[in-house]
Amino acid sequence: MTSDISSAMDLSPAPRVDSEVGPLRTVLLHRPGRELKRLTPRNNDQLLFDGIPWVGRAQEEHDAFAETLRSRGVEVLLLADLLRTSLEDQRARAAGIYAAVDERQLGIDLADALRSHLSTLVPSELATVLMAGMTFEELPAAEGASLVRHMHQPHDFAIAPLPNLLFTRDSSAWVADRVAVSSLVMPARRRESSITDLIYAYHPRFAKTSRAYGAHSAPLEGGDVLLLSQGVLAIGVGERTTPAGAESFARSVFLDGLAHTVLAVPIAQERATMHLDTVCTMVDRDAVVMYPAIRDSLSAFTLRPDGAGGVSVDGPSPFLTAAATAMGIDRLRVIDTGLDSVTAEREQWDDGNNTLAVAPGVVVAYERNVETNARLEDAGIEVLRISGSELGSGRGGPRCMSCPVLRDAL
Repeated sequence: MTSDISSAMDLSPAPRVDSEVGPLRTVLLHRPGRELKRLTPRNNDQLLFDGIPWVGRAQEEHDAFAETLRSRGVEVLLLADLLRTSLEDQRARAAGIYAAVDERQLGIDLADALRSHLSTLVPSELATVLMAGMTFEELPAAEGASLVRHMHQPHDFAIAPLPNLLFTRDSSAWVADRVAVSSLVMPARRRESSITDLIYAYHPRFAKTSRAYGAHSAPLEGGDVLLLSQGVLAIGVGERTTPAGAESFARSVFLDGLAHTVLAVPIAQERATMHLDTVCTMVDRDAVVMYPAIRDSLSAFTLRPDGAGGVSVDGPSPFLTAAATAMGIDRLRVIDTGLDSVTAEREQWDDGNNTLAVAPGVVVAYERNVETNARLEDAGIEVLRISGSELGSGRGGPRCMSCPVLRDAL
């Protein structure tokens, strides 16, 4: 079975992403599952959700999102399917179990018992635990007494669930033919990188993939990485990506010859602007949709190789000016979110700026952002509307929910 999968994967085009808007051919999504059912009013804040989603409706919305992409000729890879296949490799199983079982939380004896139990599970069962977690009442019976078990409530998590797996953009991003595995900063999300990491390491589809960044490096998240054009990256620096992460990533892509310019873009360190793609995304070769409240104040430091193995840093200067200069164009067209300050603030919160381009001038957007979508269409952008009333409860739009794996060159 595995050899058949490997043969089929060998026929797939090699992953490569050089822009935000090149025709999308392959994308990685995660259909929400049991991990969302773990959310309660007691834990949703800790797990980074603003509400308790209706899981069945969220799945329907996600299925419609995936079908919208397929209708445009996009191959949709589902993370859960890739994870199950990867876990057929014993090395992947060991890596997944090691990351999931926290000996500091459980103690040596209980951790050993849990590892032994997980090692007996078939790939599909293990994948479910790695994504949805495990409560103390779901733990297998362990030999001897355990103070840890006695002092936890039945519904406390021995292995925490990962409801934010839905947002596949954050845990990895492709730059040219290499993948950057994110170093996620929020405790509720850190283990997501281990799942992404083992998929890229052990799934036959990605057997020849090289890394542009590693999960154990300084904090960097995929939602902060925009590929403005081939060789030009913008990296948001704020709540989730640190200056050290932006600089480390810049050094890595320069060393690998993946980029000639990186723009480090400071953004407010708050929930509404957790990533750069919550305030700005590309919708065409030379156009962005942007939150107007930051249009004139958004700045950028320009990083380039210094010729001696390091980086030079210039600025800060206005982001739109720095971006156009780096891209070699006269200017970036800007389409504002909303029509007035109140509408703009509402639609920015509802991910009006978080669009996914499936081709130049064609984007997927949440239907609820009526005025932003109208402005996009007035500017000549085709908008493919999807419902997101439940999907958006974790603060993420179509771009957050998608990790492009293959785009055609512009």
